[in-house]
Amino acid sequence: MKLCKSITSAIIICALINAACFAQALLNLTVEECVEIGLKNSRSLHSSAMNVDFTAAKLKEACAARLPALKFGGSYTRLSEVDPFTISVPLPPPSPSEFTISPSIMDSYNLMLTLQQPIFTGFGLSNASKIAEFNSKASQSDFNRDKAELIYSIKTAYWNLHKAIEYRVVVAENVKMMESHLTDIQNFYDQGMVTNDELLKVQVQLSNSRLLLLQAEDAVQMSKLNLNNIMGLSLSSKINLASEIDPDFSDYDKFKSLVERAMENRPEIEAMGYRVKAGEAGVKLAKSPFYPQVFLIGNYYYARPNPRIFPSEDEFEDTWDVGVGVSFDLWNWRKTFHQKDQAQASLYQVRDALKLLEDAVVLEVTQNHLALSQAKERIAVARINVSQAEESHRITLEKFRNGVATNTALLDAEVALLTAKINLTNALIDFELARASLDKSIGL
Repeated sequence: MKLCKSITSAIIICALINAACFAQALLNLTVEECVEIGLKNSRSLHSSAMNVDFTAAKLKEACAARLPALKFGGSYTRLSEVDPFTISVPLPPPSPSEFTISPSIMDSYNLMLTLQQPIFTGFGLSNASKIAEFNSKASQSDFNRDKAELIYSIKTAYWNLHKAIEYRVVVAENVKMMESHLTDIQNFYDQGMVTNDELLKVQVQLSNSRLLLLQAEDAVQMSKLNLNNIMGLSLSSKINLASEIDPDFSDYDKFKSLVERAMENRPEIEAMGYRVKAGEAGVKLAKSPFYPQVFLIGNYYYARPNPRIFPSEDEFEDTWDVGVGVSFDLWNWRKTFHQKDQAQASLYQVRDALKLLEDAVVLEVTQNHLALSQAKERIAVARINVSQAEESHRITLEKFRNGVATNTALLDAEVALLTAKINLTNALIDFELARASLDKSIGL
């Protein structure tokens, strides 16, 4: 008895645990919530963010090159033994006749602290900082582009899953309809009112509908896997779609304003604009060797022996110096000219790429706006077709049951209704997909 109670308790606990796990795995998500989850979990977006950090660090490095640099160095040297430097002076005893001017010191220690400050580099450092700044801003725009691409991918996967689910619902309704049709035709056949050929037609149509339903189930599962993968969730996560289709076109009526918004908001155009500015600074940087390079240099020495102190002594002594260094390329076989030409050519390429991108954006906005407008029109037509197909099926079914309409006519009405509902589903989802594409193309 106790054993039975223990087994029963264990079964109940397992059932509760499974129910809790199922409840936790079931996610009721809107498209906005899916986007939020995907942005949080995306590794590719994290990689893009790391590139932003990388270029920001490069900017700080370029700015640091304009500030004073302080370096420390030290060395120890063991010298070979040499005779000390002495002089002889004829003096009467007991005064010494030889004096050591510079003793032989075999151990040499040297510590040096160097401060270097660039004064003028032909505007090279300032332009290098500008290049790093514009590249940093461009990488931020690239991050925004990658973010927009991810948002678009999530929305596309979301609405494709919605499409697969709606398609499954429509096909399931058709299966039930065909099963009801088969029941009616079977009754007629049993009463000898129809031939076996008519019965087979309905059976074949029902088999085709069931096959479509299996395909629809597979499409739903594949779409769920795709959405989970894009959002960075476990592939086994269960998702329930909470967003409804809203075919509202009012925000997209003015085409000209959409193009203007795209030119202002598209991160690709913004990034390319920064790269144009970086290219312009690159041309100036390439010209910097045309100017002299001037640096302020200061050194502090702490050495034993200190070579600047005479006579040498085996003791640590400190000295220092301050100076200005100037360098200027008199002739380098036109290397600077070639570097300038390279930078200029690169600038022209980036400018051309910006123009091509702007033209591509205008074309993209135009195509997506047209696709959204056509999808809206198809929704209206598809809804009318569904209403007409439902009425036609209702009338034909009533006539068929009264023996007025043929079995073939009813099959045609059922296929027409299925087609009309599928076309409406496609039109509704195509509208959402076109809206997502248009939002992406105008930089939303």
